[in-house]
Formats: sequence, C-alpha cells, structure tokens
Amino acid sequence: KIFTANPNEHWDIGSRIDGFITHLLTFRAVNIIDIRPLESTVSGLFYHKGNITNLSHLDDSVESLSCLHTMEHIGLGRYGDPIDPLGYLKGMNELQRVLKPGGKLYFSVPIGQERVEFNAHRVFNPMTILKTFSSLNLVEFVAVNAAGDLMSSVQPEDFKDVRYACGIFIFQKSSSNEASL
Repeated sequence: KIFTANPNEHWDIGSRIDGFITHLLTFRAVNIIDIRPLESTVSGLFYHKGNITNLSHLDDSVESLSCLHTMEHIGLGRYGDPIDPLGYLKGMNELQRVLKPGGKLYFSVPIGQERVEFNAHRVFNPMTILKTFSSLNLVEFVAVNAAGDLMSSVQPEDFKDVRYACGIFIFQKSSSNEASL
C-alpha cells in the first residue's frame, strides 16, 4: 500500500525493524521514532529518539505514517515507557494530530474482546479504534483471524466479540478542501 501510494516521505513509530521497516527500505527511506535506542548504519534508515505520546515536533506535517503492533504496549512499561493507563489514548491522539491533511496512517493492533493481558499488551475492541480515530476517515480494514487467515471482506464490528485477531486499519486525514465543504 505504501509502495503504491508513493509518499514523498514515510515515518514509522515503533514497528519492527527486522520485519516491516526492512521491507519498506527496499524502495523508500524511512524515518523511525522509538523510545528504544537504535544504532544503525543502514542506508535510508533515519532514527529519531522519541515517545509516541509526545510528537510535538511533527505538527500536521506527516504524509505517510505507520504504527504496527506498537500501540497495544504503550503505557504498560514493558519497553521502557512510563506506566500510564491512558498512554495508548495519548499515542493515538498524537498519531492523528501529526498527519497532514490528506495524510495516511497504517495502523495495526490486536483486536477482539477488549482487555489488558497483564503487562504484555492490550487487545482492543475494533470499535474503540474507530472511536479514538474519529477525526480520520477509515479507508480500508482487513483482519487476520486466530487461524492466520487474511480476511479482506470484513468490517471492524465483525471482530468485537472474538477472543483474538489482528486488525489492520488504513486511515486518512481529510484534506483541507474536504474539511471546508
């Protein structure tokens, strides 16, 4: 999807370097933000130390942003972030705030019956995701069910009562022209 969209610049917050980011680097430079230190000499990979709950240096400026399997950990202290029961909400609010008009957010989290699995991660009711990202437009939703099947002809609400699945959401911020209509 990012290859097809061909943004001028792509930012990522917290996704796996040895997975998703490596794939992106085959065709695009990537700016990554993470609280964990990274020493790398990989061409096209630009590290910025930061916290997803405070991205004030990126106000309404990001054209393309990914955050894959990160938000479920925010605020639980597992990866060195401060314990904050509302950390995930602060992080999601920051993601939508930093997108520029027309910008896209590629976002994935565990979905199903909402809960915290000790300090490992959260599982989100997909309706919580839609409600929290209410200032963005949902462009596409796909899910991976517990059996590992990619399901593309589904709706987020189809997964609110499952035990565990992966929700992959693509959101877009309204362009300034759309917002004024």
